[in-house]
Amino acid sequence: MRIIKFTLTTICVVLISFVTFAADTKEKQNVDPQAMMELYTKLAMPGEPHQLFASLAGSWTTETKEWMEPNKPPVESTGSAEMKMLLGGRFLQQEYNGLMHGQPYAGIVINAYDNILKRYVSAWMSTMGTGIFTMEGTASADGKTITLHGQHAEPGGGHMTHRAIWKIVDKNTQTFDMYGAHHGSEEMKMMEIVYTRT
Repeated sequence: MRIIKFTLTTICVVLISFVTFAADTKEKQNVDPQAMMELYTKLAMPGEPHQLFASLAGSWTTETKEWMEPNKPPVESTGSAEMKMLLGGRFLQQEYNGLMHGQPYAGIVINAYDNILKRYVSAWMSTMGTGIFTMEGTASADGKTITLHGQHAEPGGGHMTHRAIWKIVDKNTQTFDMYGAHHGSEEMKMMEIVYTRT
């Protein structure tokens, strides 16, 4: 009797799974390719976040503070940044030159707003490493305060987590604050950059 019940239960589960799979497959087959292409085309067009990025194009000077250890004064330095839009106004590229940990530093950041995922994405490359560091996040209602989160591998194992707050104060001023935590330790403020348009 138990064998019969088990067999019937198994058959029911298989049939339900098959019907669900068939329904999903049919639904996917009924997608109108033309409508899908129109949707992709619409989502590929720059919107309000990209227009805000475009307003930042130009030359900037920077004032940076770096905190090497908690409760110690920051190291201060100056630098410059060039910002421009790429690929028909879809991405904001920043080329940054200055000092980091007392050494000459150059970096490139590509900032994006993904219309499909509805989130901001930043990809960082610099002379401090050979990897690409990515962060993702969201913005305040007015789009002018963007909070990003990410992590990168550390030598010897483990990861360092990061939180960044990018504020577009006005057309001539931006601030960028970076916080970090090693191996799950307490978060500390690591860097602050004030951008002023030249």
